[in-house]
Amino acid sequence: MAKIITLGEIMLRLSTPGFERFTQASTFRVHYGGGEANVAASLAGFGHHAIFLSSLPDHEIGTAALKTLREAGIDTSFVDRSGERLGLYYLETGASMRPSTVIYDRARSAISEAPVDAFDFDLIFKDADWFHWSGITPALSRSAAHLVKVACEKAKAHGVTISVDLNYRTKLWTPDQAKAVMTPLMSYVDVMIGNEEDAERVLGFKPPKTDVLQGQLDLDGYKTMFQALKETFGFSYVASSLRTSYSATHNGWKALLYDGNHFYESKTYDINPIIDRVGAGDAFASGLIHGLITATPAFAIEFGAAAGALKHTIPGDFNQVSVKDVLSLVEGNQSGRVQR
Repeated sequence: MAKIITLGEIMLRLSTPGFERFTQASTFRVHYGGGEANVAASLAGFGHHAIFLSSLPDHEIGTAALKTLREAGIDTSFVDRSGERLGLYYLETGASMRPSTVIYDRARSAISEAPVDAFDFDLIFKDADWFHWSGITPALSRSAAHLVKVACEKAKAHGVTISVDLNYRTKLWTPDQAKAVMTPLMSYVDVMIGNEEDAERVLGFKPPKTDVLQGQLDLDGYKTMFQALKETFGFSYVASSLRTSYSATHNGWKALLYDGNHFYESKTYDINPIIDRVGAGDAFASGLIHGLITATPAFAIEFGAAAGALKHTIPGDFNQVSVKDVLSLVEGNQSGRVQR
């Protein structure tokens, strides 16, 4: 299988039990996760050599995060142990018309202050096939943005395919800040992943006649936007998951992919009830990457959409599924019958 590198932050997640509000909770459930770590976990589960690059403080909580990565089958050989703190976020899971809420506590986290020389990128990218990062990492700090830029330069020098999930986060930066940092980085990217909100706020592109909040998805509008993105930045592929939110616990889910010649649309999944939607986009990205590496674009978009759909059914940030699990859903096995 492929050697795949991801770079980003793994955080400690504290979730309220069930659907309790923050003001009700007297205990929290502990998980570890983060965009690029979630992708690495999925790809390791699919049988790839997944390497996660990050920086973790050299104390017991940092070691606990490292242990979680290793248990997921991720290669942590190049994780830097420095910095004072692990990023933290709190999650209140919504229900029905009440949305989920995330509160970040990640200022001055280890990866946001990690020096470039903490990573031997020439060694890391030697014989690598793929490098994945997301817009969350450069949003953390100027030094993190510089770290991503250097990593992209080194990956390109080694002939590595680069993918990005735009992953705009309102609580980390403004659209103007995102555009200023992210637009120059697009010159390194081969595969761009981002939904309609990401594309608009990070790169200034928006599909016409589309209002996701009202359930209006104009596929011709997405095709027009994908074509414009590809022409502007020279991407080999442009992909997006499409979520129709009927409520916090009931979503429609599908995905699109454009390669310059063909516009691929996955089947639609009706997900009800949602158990945990955190990490669904990362599950889609990892499924897409696996599909593009191992098969065709048509297969990749179906595999990615199915992987993302399954993540909604699993607590925690990591998508605890195998290739066999995803293929079963791709093949239409959605009944949920007990497997005996």
